[in-house]
This record gives sequence, structure tokens and C-alpha cells, in this order.
Amino acid sequence: MLSGPFGAGKTTVARELVSRLQGPVSRIEGDIFWTFIANSGRHNRRENFGVIMRAMTAAAIPFARSGFTVLLDFSIPPFFLDTARKILKEVPLDYVVLRPSITVCIGRATERAEGKIADYEAHREFHALFDDAAAYTIADDEAEPAEMAEQICTGLKAGRFRVAVD
Repeated sequence: MLSGPFGAGKTTVARELVSRLQGPVSRIEGDIFWTFIANSGRHNRRENFGVIMRAMTAAAIPFARSGFTVLLDFSIPPFFLDTARKILKEVPLDYVVLRPSITVCIGRATERAEGKIADYEAHREFHALFDDAAAYTIADDEAEPAEMAEQICTGLKAGRFRVAVD
């Protein structure tokens, strides 16, 4: 799982990371799952967010069991890790959080062409959700996406980002 708050650079780094990962690779971009919700009915955005996290995690299983390295690219807060472990069962899970400063995230989220977030101030609480992921976090305001991908590969090889099975 490649995670972090909005504007952390996940998708850009994920594109760099795909070419560095071994074997066949499947990249599942969580934002695409929003388009699967045709009518929310009584569900609010927070409930749909949970459904999307569970659905994309479950979608990774057939790829992983078929020998793919699966890269989930989405803002998955650390509170979801217990649920992810239950869904994935025996499938190994690495969790990487990109967490540049809130200033950098605001700049990126408000300036990007697609998925622009005009009012990032309303998302400060969401940014803070990643405070609890220190063991899995790369906090770097200066590194280029290729450098971040290399840091991630090095950490994966060392087991730095592995989520323990309870």
C-alpha cells in the first residue's frame, strides 16, 4: 500500500515505483474506485471511503496469489491496517506512507490539474490521521519522485514497511 494525505505525491511516486518493482506488477489506483459508485443512496462520503478501501484491498488478492507485486495507490489511513490484514489473510502487506509537510501537500493539491482540492483547510484533520504511521512514513519535502521510489525499494528489501500478522 502506498498511502499518504492528499497531495503527498502518491500517484507520481507510484508511476516511478512500478518500473522498479520485481516481476509482474499490478497497480490499483484507489481513486478509480470512486467511479464505481453510481448512486450513494444513504451512504455518505466517509462510508463510501471505507467501502472503497475494502474493495480495492480485496481486488489485490487474485493478483497477489497469481504472483504479481500489487501496488495499491490511495490515501489509506493507518487505522485501516487491521481491516486490511483481515481481508488479505496470508498475503504479505507492506504499508508506505508519503508524508511531506502540510504546506507541500496544500501546494500540490491546489495546483494539480486533475482532482484539484480548492479548500485543503477542510482536510487538515485527514492529514493528521497519518500522524500514527511514523514507523511506515517517509517524510521528505525535497526528494524527487524517482528518489522516493528508490527509498521505498530499499525499505521494502529491508522489511521496513512490512505490517506484522497478528
